[in-house]
Formats: sequence, C-alpha cells, structure tokens
Amino acid sequence: MNNRKSALAATFAVAAALSLQVGLSSAYAATHKVDCTQVMSELSSGKKVSEVAKEMKISRSSVYRCRKESKKSGAMGTPGATGVSGGMASPGAMTTPMAAPAAH
Repeated sequence: MNNRKSALAATFAVAAALSLQVGLSSAYAATHKVDCTQVMSELSSGKKVSEVAKEMKISRSSVYRCRKESKKSGAMGTPGATGVSGGMASPGAMTTPMAAPAAH
C-alpha cells in the first residue's frame, strides 16, 4: 500500500512540474515583445536571420514572422510601411521630376 502512495505522489509531482513548465513558457511568450522595426533594420543591413535572432535573443521564427508581416503590410499599401527600415521608397515608387511650365 505504501508503494502505491509513493507512485501516486510521484505521478502528481511530475504532472505538476510539467504543467508549471508549460505555463511559464507561454507566460514568457505573451510578455516578450519583438521589435520588428529593429529586426527589419538588422536584416536590411545584410545580416542573416540566425545572426539577428542570436543578437536580439529571439527565435528565428520571430525574425521570419517580422519579415512576413513587413512584406504583408508593405504589399497592402499601409501608409508609412515600406517593408524595410529607413523609410526609403523603392526606385519604382519615386516620382519623376515635373517639367517646367511653358512660358507664354
């Protein structure tokens, strides 16, 4: 009977430890915000995804998510969203100089 109680206690201890671990990791994920502007700045400077993730102490999937969101917001035509940090428009988006008005 004593072995049965020990086994039951051990089972509950393992279950409690696992539930705490899952709860803590999801709580950390909910509070840890990723600065996608900084991520895109690093990527546009030529760094690789793994380098950015390591330097910013975030996962590679977070870097990919920022890149995906940046492309999506740039494709949607959201004002101020260019897809890359720095706010520079693509050459195709630049306007051509206006012709001087004709003198009469």
